[in-house]
Amino acid sequence: MEFIVKSARPETLKTATLVIPVGEGRSLGEVAKAVDAASAGAISALLKRGDLAGKLGQTLLAHNLPNLKAERVLLVGTGKDSELSDRQLRKVITAAYAVLKGLGGSDAVLALQDVQVKGRDAYGKARLMVESLADGDYQFDRFKSQKADASALKKLTLLGDKADQAEVERAARHAQAIAAGMAFTRDLGNLPPNLCHPSYLAEEAKALGKAHKNLKVEILDENKLKELGAGAFLAVAQGSEQPPRMIVLHYQGGKKSEKPFALVGKGITFDTGGISIKPAAGMDEMKYDMCGAASVFGTLKAVLELQLPINLVCLLACAENMPSGRSTRPGDIVTSMSGQTVEILNTDAEGRLVLCDTLTYAERFKPQAVIDIATLTGACIVALGSNASGLMGNNDELIEQLLAAGKGADDRAWQLPLFDEYQEQLDSPFADIANIGGPKAGTITAGCFLSRFAKNYHWAHLDIAGTAWISGGKEKGATGRPVPLLTQYLLDRCNA
Repeated sequence: MEFIVKSARPETLKTATLVIPVGEGRSLGEVAKAVDAASAGAISALLKRGDLAGKLGQTLLAHNLPNLKAERVLLVGTGKDSELSDRQLRKVITAAYAVLKGLGGSDAVLALQDVQVKGRDAYGKARLMVESLADGDYQFDRFKSQKADASALKKLTLLGDKADQAEVERAARHAQAIAAGMAFTRDLGNLPPNLCHPSYLAEEAKALGKAHKNLKVEILDENKLKELGAGAFLAVAQGSEQPPRMIVLHYQGGKKSEKPFALVGKGITFDTGGISIKPAAGMDEMKYDMCGAASVFGTLKAVLELQLPINLVCLLACAENMPSGRSTRPGDIVTSMSGQTVEILNTDAEGRLVLCDTLTYAERFKPQAVIDIATLTGACIVALGSNASGLMGNNDELIEQLLAAGKGADDRAWQLPLFDEYQEQLDSPFADIANIGGPKAGTITAGCFLSRFAKNYHWAHLDIAGTAWISGGKEKGATGRPVPLLTQYLLDRCNA
């Protein structure tokens, strides 16, 4: 999809479809009034018939209105509020785009500059609009023998005030990069686990490295992991025929002397639970247990598209958790890369085991900050549902930066505590630490476990178990979150 930003009178533009907003009670803004006047009151006449009340997300398509160069006019309801919330704006855009995709026109003009959004300037509003449009264009039909019909729509023009044009163009550029990163993340998450295994992700990393000169790729195989003493990481993978991989990607966009930021992604390409095996129902969705790694891939793709002036290290902890005669047993004790011993009480708490060694490995890069991203606990879905990611960390400034980035990107997180009292739930009579802390506060105790391996730098943990994919039914699939949040965090660091 091509996005163009223009400052022009909508009634003068030649286009297949002109989109204009109508408020509840059939109220028209200044732009809509100008189009109505140019068409000799044709829009007012349509509204008087009662075909469109202007309720949020309502649409009405009109053809061949007099004196307009647009072949069609699509009226879209914006509701009764003078200022929309982010969610309401997305609903308006989604409703309009659903109609546009089904039309024969190859282009459309969105004259939505009168629509106001709470707390958003021209950049913020345009960014949300373009992200919603680009993300709405996503479909995954790689394994369908009959592909969905391609939409004729190829170009979308955003109208705005001349004074805001530069900011809207910047917003469109950022939004397209983020949407491309989300699409990459969704593709990886939606791939079947018989294809998308640790070695496949390693090849994807190599391909990305070949395409970008300022990206260096290292693949650590099981022999290298053993040499490094990554006993926790290797314990997860030892039951599978698929060998583990730690994928390390170095992006050099800033000065060589600048310390990098680090993103660490959980990449369990399929999670049976191991010997602590999961129930069969819904286990197919455990292919999404690598969405933390996929979101790091997607964020890196956005960074590469924008060529952000920062240094970034991405570490992907990739393994498959399978039951076999070689699998780790409940009660086994392993030694992590940090030297701390871990009693494995539940083999289905495996994500924290690959992450703890990867967090230890991250120390060598002397990072400014480390953020790990993981579909870590079902308890996070119970606590926060699918609307917000769980956030914990050891540095208040980093936590505040991530919360602000989530709000700015409309990809929110919510902070959970890491009080010392929770650490006591991980006590083991036989090892330094147990890998689970019992039934209470499961998301927090998982964060407590990781915190013990992240003491030497500023660290935050995002639990995306509820936000990384939509579960069940025809809408099942990866969401691409939290690529917007992570990319916004890095954009903010560039502007700091």
